[in-house]
Amino acid sequence: MEIEAQDGAARAGRLSTPHGEIQTPTFMPVATYGAVRGIATKDLESAGAQILLANTYHLHERPGDETVESLGGLHGFTGWRRPWLTDSGGYQVTSLAHRMQLDETGVTFASPLDGKRRQLTPENVIAIQERLGSDIAMVLDHCVPPDPKEGQALAQAMERTLRWADRAAAARKRSDQAVFAIVQGGVSEALRARSAQASAELGFDGYAHGGLGLGESREARVDAVQAAHASLPSAAPRYLMGLGRPMDLLDGVASGVDLFDCVVPTRNGRHGLLFTHDGVLRIKNARYKTDDGPVDSDCDCFTCRSHSRAYLNHLIRCGEALGAHLAALHNLRFYLSLLERARLAIVEGRFAALRSEAEARWAPQPE
Repeated sequence: MEIEAQDGAARAGRLSTPHGEIQTPTFMPVATYGAVRGIATKDLESAGAQILLANTYHLHERPGDETVESLGGLHGFTGWRRPWLTDSGGYQVTSLAHRMQLDETGVTFASPLDGKRRQLTPENVIAIQERLGSDIAMVLDHCVPPDPKEGQALAQAMERTLRWADRAAAARKRSDQAVFAIVQGGVSEALRARSAQASAELGFDGYAHGGLGLGESREARVDAVQAAHASLPSAAPRYLMGLGRPMDLLDGVASGVDLFDCVVPTRNGRHGLLFTHDGVLRIKNARYKTDDGPVDSDCDCFTCRSHSRAYLNHLIRCGEALGAHLAALHNLRFYLSLLERARLAIVEGRFAALRSEAEARWAPQPE
């Protein structure tokens, strides 16, 4: 990764992959099963998406990683020819699967689809992702909620994640796929620093922050991320997993994070919660029934250029699929443009001012 500019800890960079260059910081729309729900790849390109995120566990379950491989990997199977990142699926297994058992070997669980026993290990998670053909793969990690009262559990999960990362590194066979380690440790700065230092010593291509966005305070999260960054190589990309409120993104950028993902923009859009430069707009409210203005006058997305608040109010209240599509598309463009503007502000040395302005606009309203 090439760092082009810095403004404090915030950085603008370029990350090279086999399927194209990624300008950072940027947001990765979540395409769990190989698609962002209800949005075509051409619309994602128009919105400014540079890289998509798919889920290893779900694609392993269906249609199967060998099927995806036989159809040209994720790029050939989906038609998205730009970079892909695949999450390891560990979080989904521990939160969604039935009768889950976790030990040093890996995670054993009953599939929610057919009840059959499955197992994810550090080794087969890498093998699955190599068959999927993503540009960036993630190691299997042990994620527990960042409860300060559970210090021993956090430490044990962090150490297990390190041992699994070591095994994942040894299992790699492809040289054209980057693999990122995952830093764990809750909001303990000491555990985060230990995890980051040990992960860096294993020599991965990039580093992610896992186990955050699970109820901890904003301040504790920022401190934990910064503690980890002090021990990570500056030239490696950094990824904050699963956090997606606008100020979470800007907090991450301020701490030196390069990549973000979250289901919030698409999920909230489908429920009529639209992100704007002045806060969240609840489009189903009756006051928008006759509002002929755009969702956000400062937004350049297709939805805002082509349709009114009144039309979206009508579509979403009627349950029309087009309404969910237009709302999700707007939210994705808002997120992508937010980080485009952050990148430009870093290059121009005014990121702190951009962040302060966003804080002032968003603080009066709950997100």
